[in-house]
Amino acid sequence: MSNLPVIGFLGLGHMGLPMAINLHRAGYKLKGFDVVPAAVQAAADAGIETVDSGADAAKDVDIVLTMFPSGQHVLDAYRSYLLDAAAPNTLFLECSTIDVAQAREAAELAVAAGHRSADAPVSGGVVGAEAGTLTFMLGAEAADLAEITAVLEHMGKRIVHCGGHGSGQAAKICNNMLLGVSMIGAAEAFVLGERLGLEHQALYDVISTASGQCWSVTTNCPVPGPVPASPANRDYQPGFAAALMAKDLGLASSALEHTDTDARMGALAAALYRKFSDEGNAGTDFSGIINAVREGTL
Repeated sequence: MSNLPVIGFLGLGHMGLPMAINLHRAGYKLKGFDVVPAAVQAAADAGIETVDSGADAAKDVDIVLTMFPSGQHVLDAYRSYLLDAAAPNTLFLECSTIDVAQAREAAELAVAAGHRSADAPVSGGVVGAEAGTLTFMLGAEAADLAEITAVLEHMGKRIVHCGGHGSGQAAKICNNMLLGVSMIGAAEAFVLGERLGLEHQALYDVISTASGQCWSVTTNCPVPGPVPASPANRDYQPGFAAALMAKDLGLASSALEHTDTDARMGALAAALYRKFSDEGNAGTDFSGIINAVREGTL
């Protein structure tokens, strides 16, 4: 019989499902749930045990792991059914990307209800989720690190303890602000290269080994060809959708305002991705913003 903790896994979407599958393959017993029936069916097809409600997913488990679209979804679920359904001292592991203040509020609610809490947002996109190579930014109490790390290491290659409750979310917001800025910069560089007569591969070969090197070029290259696994080779199917980048940059903008930080590139990236998403590209990979740069519609 396995001594591994039982995990209630809520949120089986583009990121959550491959993460859950990796835990299942590692031998963990999961109780999976999503409000979208097709997502539940996909988990069941992958061999994961599924349940009929979020409350059922939180019953008789050691860890409740959530991958939700927003902080309000997290708080509503905690207040409405998750905290009451869970056994005392359950570890609530919040892997969504949400506002820092909401993450800390969720932790306070969990602790007040007799549970433990940690935030562990991820970076690496669907490709990283499928490959088990995600980076986790962890905000947790030191006493819980060993237990959390033992679970996360089956879904990611790097786990960084950033501090106490909410620190993981703070690191994720900073990371994704830079990611949004760098992707727009990469898109502009490739479009300029096109107009100067450069082949995509030639420019990639320079940038990927020179001072302009960045993840937005070497892993999620915005033009097809140089990086076969990048969404540009799949007509910009995500990947990491533009709507999610707009959401994360919105969280960054809120943090900039709250901390009175003068970060004009981050604010501009937030405005550009909101416009790109709102103009019919919400479901496009965020690297697809290169088309708006090329068309001059930003």
